[in-house]
Amino acid sequence: MGTAQIPDPTESGMRHQLRPLFDQIVIKELDQDRVRRSGLVVPPGTHEPPPEQGIVLAVGPGLDWWAQAGVEMPVQPGDHVVFPAAAGVWVEIDEERLLVCRVGQLLGVLESASMNR
Repeated sequence: MGTAQIPDPTESGMRHQLRPLFDQIVIKELDQDRVRRSGLVVPPGTHEPPPEQGIVLAVGPGLDWWAQAGVEMPVQPGDHVVFPAAAGVWVEIDEERLLVCRVGQLLGVLESASMNR
């Protein structure tokens, strides 16, 4: 009886995508340096670090009971979100650092607003 060889995806140049389960989401962290409107760059390591920001790459399907209650995932891929520094778990996939956390750990979604009032 022979053994089947499982191809190594790293050898074929294949990239991986992380598909989150249940109410988990995958976030790519935005650059830590923050540029103020004045052009001043505020590096990480200031006295009180602000909540982290990132772009949602993938969203899980939600929990089983959500559909019965009429609840949908409040974020979708491409949303710019804010989350606390202690949220979720950082993983490295294909040399890219990603955050996997529950949607309930998010602080909010950043949306564009008009400055004229």
